[in-house]
Amino acid sequence: MAHDHAHHHTVSIVNKAFIIGIVLNAAFVVVEFVTGIYTNSLALLSDAGHNLSDVATLVLSLFAFKIAKRKATERYTYGFHKGTILASLVNAVILLIAVGSIGWEAIQRFIHPEETQGKVISIVAAIGIAVNGISALFFLRDKEKDLNVKGAYLHLFTDMLVSAGVVIAGLIIFYTGIKWIDPLISLLIMLVVLYSTWGLLAESLRLSLDAVPADIDIEKIKTQTLKIKGVKEIHHIHVWAMSTTRNAMTAHLMLDENLTPKQIAGIKHILKHELEHLNIQHATLETECVSCKEKDC
Repeated sequence: MAHDHAHHHTVSIVNKAFIIGIVLNAAFVVVEFVTGIYTNSLALLSDAGHNLSDVATLVLSLFAFKIAKRKATERYTYGFHKGTILASLVNAVILLIAVGSIGWEAIQRFIHPEETQGKVISIVAAIGIAVNGISALFFLRDKEKDLNVKGAYLHLFTDMLVSAGVVIAGLIIFYTGIKWIDPLISLLIMLVVLYSTWGLLAESLRLSLDAVPADIDIEKIKTQTLKIKGVKEIHHIHVWAMSTTRNAMTAHLMLDENLTPKQIAGIKHILKHELEHLNIQHATLETECVSCKEKDC
């Protein structure tokens, strides 16, 4: 019960973090977009586009968290937990699309440089540092507990660094008048976002294909299982992610002979408890006896 209470408390905090992040970043996108048009700054417009994609990813992640709470049905027997993985994958794809558009516009600006207002750019970007920094702090504590939370944190922390770069670019433009600094910063934004997104995309794709989650060690599962009295062997192990926070496993256990049904049930209970400590929340275990294996039963 204490574990469930802590889990629900964490979910509540994460939900609030997403809502606060959405509101702050949506408001900043409007400010950045309007200012970008007014100052003719590609760096601001590209960052506004990236921040808009962040708002979309936060909304999508929040929606995925909401539907993950829905109960399982006869058709969706595992419930809707997988939606959090799909949301993470879609978020990564959206970011890659944003990266491509930033790069394309930056190349066009190198070919056809335009005047920008460095001072205004720096002021708006400085606001962005505060907005993204505050938003990222809300996700800091739980970023290692969930792939969507980690993605949100990485996006917002990256945006904070990008905004710092835009501030520097704006000051350089203001004091030197060098036009190509604006598209150069845009390209740097593209590279930073690409770097931070690649790991998220790879892990989301792996989990979508039911690969073993990165934090699960099959050998450790075998070692812990064989420590349980009465277990001779474990095989046919399959582990996959039900969501970005919950994992499932199926396996066959080879047990000592002459165990009573009560003893077998006890072994399963002990193993399932051990598996929870290894971040596996749902385990289906099939038992066999040594003599059955020898007789090919």
